[in-house]
Amino acid sequence: MERPDFFELKNGSKVKLPFTDQEYKNRLNKIRKTMSKKKMDMVILTSMHNIAYYTGFIYCSFGRPYGCVITEKKIVTISANIDASQPWRRSNCDNLIYTDWKRDNFLRAIVSIIGREDPPKNIGIEEDHLTLEMMSKVKSIFTFSTFKDVSKDLMNLRMIKSKEEIEIIKNGARIADLGAEEIVKHIRPGESELEIAIQGRDRMEREIAKTYPDAEYMDTWVWFQSGINTDGAHNPKTNRKLKIGDILSLNTFPMISGYYTALERTLFVEKVDDASLKAWEANVKVHNRGLELIKPGVKCSEICTELNELFAELGYIQYRTFGYGHSFGMLSHFYGREAGLELREDIETVLEKNMVISMEPMIMIPEGKPGAGGYREHDILVINENNAENITKFPFGPEKNIIKN
Repeated sequence: MERPDFFELKNGSKVKLPFTDQEYKNRLNKIRKTMSKKKMDMVILTSMHNIAYYTGFIYCSFGRPYGCVITEKKIVTISANIDASQPWRRSNCDNLIYTDWKRDNFLRAIVSIIGREDPPKNIGIEEDHLTLEMMSKVKSIFTFSTFKDVSKDLMNLRMIKSKEEIEIIKNGARIADLGAEEIVKHIRPGESELEIAIQGRDRMEREIAKTYPDAEYMDTWVWFQSGINTDGAHNPKTNRKLKIGDILSLNTFPMISGYYTALERTLFVEKVDDASLKAWEANVKVHNRGLELIKPGVKCSEICTELNELFAELGYIQYRTFGYGHSFGMLSHFYGREAGLELREDIETVLEKNMVISMEPMIMIPEGKPGAGGYREHDILVINENNAENITKFPFGPEKNIIKN
């Protein structure tokens, strides 16, 4: 039996995607305008976030390459045989499946899409994602082509959100709030970080399924830290049991069809000591000022500079651990980081309408010092014509978040 290097399989029917056909067409038109401007005949996407952004398909790699080929007239995803027809059903375009029987069938599938008679002169690639090994293999096949990086161009396109994207992000913020509400119900001495986190995660996943019954459900989670575990913002939850007087860091992260949102809050179990209260109030003061500063026409670096000055005035600048916020969008919290839209000293991007950005000041006071722990507040804002809308509604600060159940 002769086994193919690649093949098509349309098993079942196309399913409802998170966005309309017109939304995907608009995105495709924009990338093709970029291709025309840069004189590129073809773009090979390889990252999870860009493939999902342009097609709706979110891959699970397990060490296998995935891709999407875009030309002036074609858009085709390339997926591994282990996924069968799911990549075709969950995308707005054609799909080509490569097999594992022969090494580098992924590359042969790319060649088959464009044909060998008229090889592309200029190919766009994601230099921030493509490995050196894969880059070498791609160049060995397209020996007469030149390669141009498109990663920053695509990031800039993703930084401005459409009406449909903003709707899904707003729902994500609402669901993050619900997860936090559920977590607070279960905070009491003797309960573990793990068990409390499970309650919030389950509440969010059920609400996502209720709101988006046709979606796929994956990667919604909660980080819920207590005591010394609050020192790192991304520390995993543990089986540590809560104690009276513990500082807590609540972090809810719902994902809806690849779109992450987030909520972070500092809380205390039943009581807070004076040194911790002082640090907490300082971080809240910076948070409130940051929310006031986010508006169209302001540079990211300018916001950062003013908040640094406020932290210094309050005596906590030495404990700052992170930039003051970042963009939210397709897989943006990790894989699809939109680094051009972050509230940092070295980012000169000017905020504009339909950008979505967080305000999230955080300080960490090491163990052994008064007020030890990690303090974080996190809201998400949508930039409008003249101001910004805060879409996070869960309360923050000592008046609301000293929890006594």
